Amino acid sequence: MLLAIDWFLIVEKLVLIVIVVMASLLIAMYATYGERKIAAVLQDRRGPNRAGPFGILQPVADGLKLFFKEEIIPNFSSKFLFILGPSLAMLTAIMTGAVVPWGHTIHFFDRDISLQIADVNVGMLYVFAVVSMGVYGIMIGGWASNNKYSLMGGLRAASQIISYELPMGISLIALLMVTGTLSLKEMVVQQQTGYWNIIYQPLGFLIFLICAFAECNRTPFDLAEAENELIGGYHTEYSSMKLGFYLFSEYINMFVSSVIMATLFFGGYDIPFINEADYNQNWMALFGIMMLMTKVVCFIFLFMWVRWTIPRFRYDQLMNLGWRILIPLALVNMLVTGGLVLLKQNHWHF
Repeated sequence: MLLAIDWFLIVEKLVLIVIVVMASLLIAMYATYGERKIAAVLQDRRGPNRAGPFGILQPVADGLKLFFKEEIIPNFSSKFLFILGPSLAMLTAIMTGAVVPWGHTIHFFDRDISLQIADVNVGMLYVFAVVSMGVYGIMIGGWASNNKYSLMGGLRAASQIISYELPMGISLIALLMVTGTLSLKEMVVQQQTGYWNIIYQPLGFLIFLICAFAECNRTPFDLAEAENELIGGYHTEYSSMKLGFYLFSEYINMFVSSVIMATLFFGGYDIPFINEADYNQNWMALFGIMMLMTKVVCFIFLFMWVRWTIPRFRYDQLMNLGWRILIPLALVNMLVTGGLVLLKQNHWHF
């Protein structure tokens, strides 16, 4: 029985998991630096410039500060849940990357190695399941703190994520009608042989993008941590690395959301106008990863640009946008897409 186990496959997947997790943490760490620099440019100031050349060691200094800060757990909090909240938020943020195709298959040691941890045929359902669990980290942290402001932040986060997951899911139903698959790998392959899905689903992409801002608790949807009315919101009572986990999970969620949007609507690791079959497989895999990261950087810049440009919504405006505008738009988009798919299958005859 032991001889039937492909040990090389297990080692290969473990190495890929370590690389994806470490890369996600590193990108999240330097996304904080990028955010400060972009904010500085938009506000005509310098930004980080003391820690290392051009301030590039500022994220390291922030990390060390969080590690060495005093660890405080409120006396009247639920201590187990107080620790579980940020841990769950961090875990669910990292788990999402398991079904993302990061690049082409590479050939090493006479083996074809897939640059995807798990190619499941219900990849998007897995992403939704994990993302839906992320709100529990915020809710548990807000409730366990025994602080009314934190509790209010947790309630806001829960209602916001539930409200915006509905139009996000409906927009993906329309995309599913076009692609006929829930596998992220298959979606990328289809876009390589045809057009990117943004051509077929521009409205679906716009709805998905707006919902991604809300899912990541990014401005103008950061009502769960609105400092002008809830102090720090759901993480008011947190300090040291527990606070760091919450902050890191937001940036990892932003990175993973960018990867998902690039994969669903912009071809993932597909390099436009190039037939990858004509070139070396391993080099194309490397360039494919670079292309995916280029698309991701563009989305992350958009997240940051919006944060420092658009003011925060009122809570009633936030809920009205989700229930009265985005859900009807997503339903219309789904119905129109379904009608067009049926017409195409009927050779454009009624």
